[in-house]
Amino acid sequence: MSAARANTDTLKTSVVKEVDAQEARLRRLALDIHAKPEVAFHEEKACAWLADYLQENGFAVDRGICGLSTSFKAAYGRGKPTIALVGEYDALPVIGHGCGHNLIGTAAAGAGVAVRKALDKLGGTVVVIGTPAEEVYGGKCYMVERGAFDNLDAAMMIHPGISNAVNVLDTNPGSLAAWPIDIQYYGKSSHASAKPEEGVNALDAMILAFSGINAMRQQIQSTARIHGIITDGGQAINAIPAHTAASFLVRAETRRYLEELKERVANCFEAAALATGARLEYKWGEGYYLPVLNNLALARVFKPNLESLGREVKAKRNENPTAGRASSDFGNVSQIVAATSAMISIADPGTQGHSPEMAAAAASDAGIQGMLDGAKALAMTAIDLLSNPQALSEIAKEFQAAQKS
Repeated sequence: MSAARANTDTLKTSVVKEVDAQEARLRRLALDIHAKPEVAFHEEKACAWLADYLQENGFAVDRGICGLSTSFKAAYGRGKPTIALVGEYDALPVIGHGCGHNLIGTAAAGAGVAVRKALDKLGGTVVVIGTPAEEVYGGKCYMVERGAFDNLDAAMMIHPGISNAVNVLDTNPGSLAAWPIDIQYYGKSSHASAKPEEGVNALDAMILAFSGINAMRQQIQSTARIHGIITDGGQAINAIPAHTAASFLVRAETRRYLEELKERVANCFEAAALATGARLEYKWGEGYYLPVLNNLALARVFKPNLESLGREVKAKRNENPTAGRASSDFGNVSQIVAATSAMISIADPGTQGHSPEMAAAAASDAGIQGMLDGAKALAMTAIDLLSNPQALSEIAKEFQAAQKS
């Protein structure tokens, strides 16, 4: 074994021990965030707790970056390379942490603290980037546009789930591009029985719009998704609804096809307005999710580190091309910096994401162990990148080629 390899292994052992030493604090952080779930752009407690923890451990913390009050960027070290560990901590309405983001943010912070001492020997910089509102609103979309992920050499994160998986086979790990849209119909109120002919039914327009979308689904690509909810369907059963509102999410494998679907979806809304006489207003979201561009070279560095913790790791996250097709604003990050995201098992197979069962798993012993192992794997991979210029060169070369294609 070479001296460099022996030194790297020693440093990896040290960061694993540091995560173990921090276990009680990390467990408390994860459980506190879980017990106080905060939805998109309202993650005041979670953001403060994680930023405080990093600052207490020597990180220079910049809070409320990119004009988002519940974001932060915590840096330790100096010079290049600069490795980002990405954290999330927003919860879902009603369900709470049914996506396990309490574990993602805590794992990133724990990994950052674990790598801190190694940075004093290796040089380079580690930044922990706290990102709000991954669910629906895409906080990272805004942060990418506003420079939070500029001048990085690599970015990594972990996500809890039902298997251990690091995609080392396909640059597209299955993430879909996604764009939200809010729509409103304005009609004219009238008595539903005495004078229905004097009204313009905004609810009829909304129902027609849903029917149009449902009919269109037969003629779209099998990997695309269009789904929505009515957020205002009227106020009284004996009054013609004068206003209705809904929110939709349009998803596709590529940005090009997403643009095509956007036009077709808008046509469905316009047709319903024309058919009923209701006035339509709609607005596409300012932040939209791009597909995750997985860096295989980085994933290949990450995978053995996760396996070294005794976890059996799948080589690919989704064997079925139409299964598990979610979206993440981490895709926007991956389009401007070499990036990878690994799945960490915390729940039994068959447990659905965004469910009460997954929320329970995110506070279970298995959930906490997944968070700790995620922190260790992130920290060990950071050691590999900081100590191996050749690995970073291969990662950069692959990223540059992917951007050109």
